[in-house]
Amino acid sequence: MFCSKCGASLAPDSTFCQSCGTPVARPAVAAPVAVGISPHAGVGAIAYATNVTYAGFWLRFIAHLVDGFIVGAAAMLLFIPFFFLVGGAAFLSSLPHDRNPQLEPGQIASFLAIIFAFAGVAVLIQWLYYAYLESGEKQATWGKQILSVYVTDLSGKRISFGRASGRFFAKIITGLIPLGIGYIMAGFTERRQALHDMIASCLVLRR
Repeated sequence: MFCSKCGASLAPDSTFCQSCGTPVARPAVAAPVAVGISPHAGVGAIAYATNVTYAGFWLRFIAHLVDGFIVGAAAMLLFIPFFFLVGGAAFLSSLPHDRNPQLEPGQIASFLAIIFAFAGVAVLIQWLYYAYLESGEKQATWGKQILSVYVTDLSGKRISFGRASGRFFAKIITGLIPLGIGYIMAGFTERRQALHDMIASCLVLRR
C-alpha cells in the first residue's frame, strides 16, 4: 500500500503517511448481501431468490383436482335445496307427461333460469373458496395445503383478497388459450407461473 501524495510505502494499519502526513483513504466496505437472495431490492426480490422452491405443473394439477372435488361436492350438497328454492319442483310438475312432450316457451325460460342461477351460484362458491383461502393465513386452498403449496406476491408476501380474486378471474383468460397452454406454462416458465399468475403478479411456492 502506498501514499497517494508522495508514493511512500505504508504499513497495513497506517492512518496517515509517516513521510508527508497525508491521511490514508480506506476503501468503503460493501454491505453484506443476504445468503440465497440476489441483491435485487424492493418489490419482487423473492422472484430472484435462489433458496425458494417453485411449485411445478404436476403438483399444482393434483392440488387443482383435490380442490375441484371439494368444490364439486359442496356444489352438489347445495344443489338440491337450491333447486327447490328457485322453483324446480314446480317446474317438474308443470312438464307434460305424454310420450312426446312439447315444452311451452315459459317452461323453457324457467329451465334456462334454473340452469343460469345454478351456474352463477357455482361460480360464486369457487370464487369465495379460492380467494378467501389463498388470501388467508395459510395462503392456500385445502388442496394446496395438502401438497404444501401456497400463493404469494412477487415479494413473497401474503396476497390480498382483491388480488386473490383477480387471480381467480384471470383463469378465464388462461382457459381461453388453446390446448391448455395457459396452464401448462406453469411447467416451463422460469418461475413456474401460469398465465393467470403472471396477470395477477403472483407466485406459487412449495414449503
